[in-house]
Amino acid sequence: MGANTSQVSELSDNPSLKALVGTESISENDPFWNQLISFTFISPTSSGDSKLLEEAVIPLAKALIENNPRSGNFGALVRVFLGRTKELKISTECQDQLFIWQAHNALFMIRCLLKVFIREMSEEELQLQFSYQERAPGFCGETRSEDLLEELLSNLVHLIVEVPLLDITYSILFEAVTTLLVFFSYQLFNKDILRDGLIYQHIMKGRCLCLTSRLVKTLLYNFIRQEKCPPPATHIFESKAEGGLLYGLASGVASGLWSVFTLGGAGSKAGTDQDHNPLPLSNQSLLLLLVLANLTDGPDWPNPYRQAITCFRNTQDTSSLPVEQPHTFQINFNSLYTALCEQQRSDQATLLLYTLLHQNANMRTYMLSRTDMDNLVLPILEILYHVEERNSHHVYMALIILLILTEDDAFNRSIHEVVLKNISWYTERSLTEISLGSLLILVVIRTIQFNMTRTRDKYLHTNCLAALANMSAQFRSLHQYAAQRIISLFALLSKKHNKVLEQATQSLRGRQGDNTALPDYAQDLNVIEEVIRMMLEIINSCLCNSLHHNPNLVYALLYKRELFEQFRTHPSFQDIMQNLDTVIGFFSQRLEQAGSDLSVERVQEVIMKGAQALPTDRLKKFPELKFKYVEEDQPEDFFIPYVWSLVFNSGVGLHWSPHGIELFSMDSG
Repeated sequence: MGANTSQVSELSDNPSLKALVGTESISENDPFWNQLISFTFISPTSSGDSKLLEEAVIPLAKALIENNPRSGNFGALVRVFLGRTKELKISTECQDQLFIWQAHNALFMIRCLLKVFIREMSEEELQLQFSYQERAPGFCGETRSEDLLEELLSNLVHLIVEVPLLDITYSILFEAVTTLLVFFSYQLFNKDILRDGLIYQHIMKGRCLCLTSRLVKTLLYNFIRQEKCPPPATHIFESKAEGGLLYGLASGVASGLWSVFTLGGAGSKAGTDQDHNPLPLSNQSLLLLLVLANLTDGPDWPNPYRQAITCFRNTQDTSSLPVEQPHTFQINFNSLYTALCEQQRSDQATLLLYTLLHQNANMRTYMLSRTDMDNLVLPILEILYHVEERNSHHVYMALIILLILTEDDAFNRSIHEVVLKNISWYTERSLTEISLGSLLILVVIRTIQFNMTRTRDKYLHTNCLAALANMSAQFRSLHQYAAQRIISLFALLSKKHNKVLEQATQSLRGRQGDNTALPDYAQDLNVIEEVIRMMLEIINSCLCNSLHHNPNLVYALLYKRELFEQFRTHPSFQDIMQNLDTVIGFFSQRLEQAGSDLSVERVQEVIMKGAQALPTDRLKKFPELKFKYVEEDQPEDFFIPYVWSLVFNSGVGLHWSPHGIELFSMDSG
């Protein structure tokens, strides 16, 4: 950074950087700026090198903080960049790579300095850094009155929405998105959720407001396009004796510094390789979109970016709205759906999918109408299958998405019609052919069992069981293994129930006459019995609504019929057990009539014929099982810590938060 600098270790000794942060004012018209922003730099190749760069900038930035009130050089640097942004669109059309390259370098320097400024000072103090201007000794005249901070924010938004994404503009667009993220990073240095502030005001109500829909649309398209970063450019630099530069530029020059910004951040899980991120602009655009969408509403105005995300429509939708919604726009739903299907391995893509499913009715309707829902559901199931490798928030998002999808009866029917072959990531058993619905049941049950033995999180249990309950009336042609796992889960719950009951009984016997407090076995029993009740209701719902479609479940029920004996007289389960007793008794009788030593095939044949013969009125009707995800249980800012944890781990370089890690300890409930 800085003319002729190529190593991090050289930054503090660079004469141009020393002049920038020094006490002498440098006019924005001085040739010095051309030399300053004409630099090449050996890009760091690891997150450790990236941190070295940031640490090398700190003393320079602190010197500038001290001297800027007298020199105004930071404001001059910003004005130099702003002067070049006015010509960026023309430069792009003319393929003026040198101009774009210098504008990128100026913005890169501003971003590096801003990270330290935001760490060291309040927003009011930051505003002053933009306000200081060069002053001649004894100068008493008027100073410029423009708000340079708002001017920079506005220009960054204009740059993102107006400059086309090409190889030569990739880096400067990425840097503009990243700089906006840095501006919002005050949240990383505060334990409480920030609800107001200068930057918040400028973005929510200032000159940026009119660009809300265009910004959201552009960020979405950056995510959709999934453009890889162009290969680093070839720079040919030769130093002149007088310190100037002679350079020749190959195509794609603006992309030469990209790897500085895409390195893995602190807090990443071991084994993940974020040092070679091929899609930095796509990922950063998505992070900025999520940050904007999760800004809190003002006291008398809603968040315009959330409004834009919740009301955009399909480009193929030609119908007119009865009432025009603010900040609405149209986007290609097919392209967005495809990108969402392909990117679910990342937390941020899963969070975007959740946001769209839950808040954008147009997108939810479109997704549920797709005939290739397996492309979306399979990546979600893979997240849950590898639950031990995922953070809890990613797992919760995946479960909530399934819960929202299973609220739709058409979805619950259609997933049993999609037949899958050879699911490679499902390794517990070879599944050569299985319906998407049966696979969903298997993965959700596996998640419940993992939670029972590891995390023991009631919230996770609730969401898993709610999704199964929503599906239960529409179970069709359950795979033999899926039916077995349903009954196996009930067996595990029964065993756990008996164990806790035995512990409670032994504890009571051993403490006769002892007044010390007893372990709260009553509460443990209550929780287990709630889950057992839910499982019985799920089985009962399937038997009442689609028994003739599920001979494998009846077979598994009969095979493990002794499991249900102990609950027949239990006051919490007597009503629901009536139907199970009816089914078990009916089919047991028919099997006895068919003779002894029956083969598996013969048993299944008897069950299928019996299913057609069982009068439906013999089963007691219960209220339909339907659960709906309601976000009202969570505060408006519930996802803000989660979003910023994603930013923190993305490689933006926001590593200096003294309180940020505390912010990320979001209550999983």
